[in-house]
Amino acid sequence: MNGPQASWLQDGKRLHLNHGPIDLIVEAFGDEAERQAAYRQAVARFQTILPELVEELAELRRPAGKTPRHFAGPTARRMEAAVVPVSRDFITPMAAVAGSVADEMLATLTAGRRLAKAYVNNGGDSALHLATGQGMSLSIAGTGHGLADRIVIHAEDDVRGVATSGWRGRSFSLGIADAITVLARTGAQADAAATLIANAVDLPGHPAVVRASASDLAPDSDLGGQLVTTDVGKLTAAEIDTALESGLSVANALRRRGLIRAAALFLAGDARLCGSPTLFLNHDESKELFHA
Repeated sequence: MNGPQASWLQDGKRLHLNHGPIDLIVEAFGDEAERQAAYRQAVARFQTILPELVEELAELRRPAGKTPRHFAGPTARRMEAAVVPVSRDFITPMAAVAGSVADEMLATLTAGRRLAKAYVNNGGDSALHLATGQGMSLSIAGTGHGLADRIVIHAEDDVRGVATSGWRGRSFSLGIADAITVLARTGAQADAAATLIANAVDLPGHPAVVRASASDLAPDSDLGGQLVTTDVGKLTAAEIDTALESGLSVANALRRRGLIRAAALFLAGDARLCGSPTLFLNHDESKELFHA
């Protein structure tokens, strides 16, 4: 494995940080001196974040329980804190790794700095910094069926984390959702919740859904022998509705507990929304899609 790499993207404004499985895009907005100081802080922290996780990887791959475990590294502690509240279902801290890394890097980026706004994008799972009165526009996956392809987060929305999960993504899923996008107070919370909601969008035993053991696909997977989705065939409208409603039930429960602010669920061209109208809709289908 190569060591930590830091480089500027072609626009000269965004910092690219890469080390093994961690691939970050970082951007800060504000006074130039403050921005450059923030970037230096981020580069320095990035040298140690993956080695810290590797040291505790074995325990991070074990299922979470009601009682939080002690982890030495701050990113590992963020991961554990995000999954313990939802540990009634099978979940390991690895479900929140991308969002937790984004949170940790954002905290370092902004520490002691005066920035208007900033973000750390970890393969699509992002942590946001927004000063009072600021906003940020983000693209989201799986759009269609009345949904805009971008969302705008405002400082007053109390959203600082955005994450997406689904069987088509880079991580395994127990469900059949094309994409689940979650808005939460932290990237770690959004990441863990997106995983759980994606798992819940499902049709257990359906012949059109192809599954394989996670350990057969990746021997070191934290999911072990659980069956993960590898393909989804043709579904009827009623089946799509059933699967989406199952996921929506989980999303609504998480929102009632204050663990997420909003979620958008996508499957086979259909969609559901849970929570805040921060997820903008294109037209009057909002009445059909929006579930408070």
